[in-house]
Amino acid sequence: MSAPDPRASRVVFFVFVTVFLDLIGFGIIIPLLPFYVRTMGGSAETVGFILASFSVTQLLATPFLGRLSDRYGRRPVILLSLAGNAGAMVLFALATRTSLLWMLFASRILAGATAGNLSACQAAIADVTTGERRAAGMGRLGAGIGLGMVLGPVLGSSVSHIGAWAPPLAAAALACADLIGAFFLMPETNVDCGATSAAAPEAKKPTLAQVLSQRRIVAVLALYFLTFLYMSNMQVALALLTNARLAWTQTEIGHVFGLFGLIMLIVQGGLIGGLTRTWGSIPLVIGGSLVSMVGLATIALSHHALPLVGGLAMLALGLGVVNPSLSAIAADAAGSGRQGTVLGFAQSAGGLARTLGPLLGGLLFARVAAGAPFVAGAVAATLAAALAIGLKAGERETTGSRQ
Repeated sequence: MSAPDPRASRVVFFVFVTVFLDLIGFGIIIPLLPFYVRTMGGSAETVGFILASFSVTQLLATPFLGRLSDRYGRRPVILLSLAGNAGAMVLFALATRTSLLWMLFASRILAGATAGNLSACQAAIADVTTGERRAAGMGRLGAGIGLGMVLGPVLGSSVSHIGAWAPPLAAAALACADLIGAFFLMPETNVDCGATSAAAPEAKKPTLAQVLSQRRIVAVLALYFLTFLYMSNMQVALALLTNARLAWTQTEIGHVFGLFGLIMLIVQGGLIGGLTRTWGSIPLVIGGSLVSMVGLATIALSHHALPLVGGLAMLALGLGVVNPSLSAIAADAAGSGRQGTVLGFAQSAGGLARTLGPLLGGLLFARVAAGAPFVAGAVAATLAAALAIGLKAGERETTGSRQ
């Protein structure tokens, strides 16, 4: 392998810091959200609707923001997204201070409408990396997510004793710091921005119909959907299940979410590059999906802390392998000059899953059984593994036809 490009290393580092600070804020509020909703008079279904409101607006906004990042650059879109997130966190803090449920909804809608920073950060890494280094770079981005998810729940549970408003206020402060840091540190990576419309607009900015005409990209979008479906299922149902079966409070739930993030950090921050060189991205998606399936099934059947934590650890391991591998596959399938658009569509597929997943999780928990959301997640993970096997078979057929 050739020596790493210093510019690429700087970009990956800046992306890591940006995503890390962003996900600390996310990790602070998401584990505590069911408790906030219940104190405001909401139900398990309300939790699902609030999470879905974020995903619906993200679903609508992300392709547009992806196109903007291809045309005008990654940096402006990242700054816009971080500014929106900072405003959303301030609104969330006000909602917890005033106990207004509609304001809680509004904060998540605003966050979703400006949630284009992840796809823009992925596109920035794709701009400056290729091959194995792309998967490793996506792994570093995932490590920022994982580290944020480690520290976020711990920080949230640590300051929650000050008052219900303290965790979201801390998240708002971190979001403002993230915006300021990105403004001064984040460079532009899209060297073609500004020249896109003059050069070849149709080739540079594919429509949804053009994206859906490519079978490989369609398969990747379906994998994004299934993966985020079982992940968002877990996010809404885990706090509800552990509270119902084990009487866990915000403190215990914050700690297990921290463990979840720590495992993802180890996998994505230190292991994914070597795993990709050894196995390749698609086999990692297959294996990671199967490990996630076993973890979700274990959680569904658990009535004691030890097997539940073991199942959650397996899920974190599986997702830690799958997420950066999917990003690398999507960027490779997109080709140069349109990573932002295609990764935006991929995030929208994930956004659609994050819309349906919380709703499905809340409904299954309330109407069927506490473990039902995790059974549904295990089914989705199994389907993802089957789809990835088909994608690998298609890759072999294409390679064989070229020889």
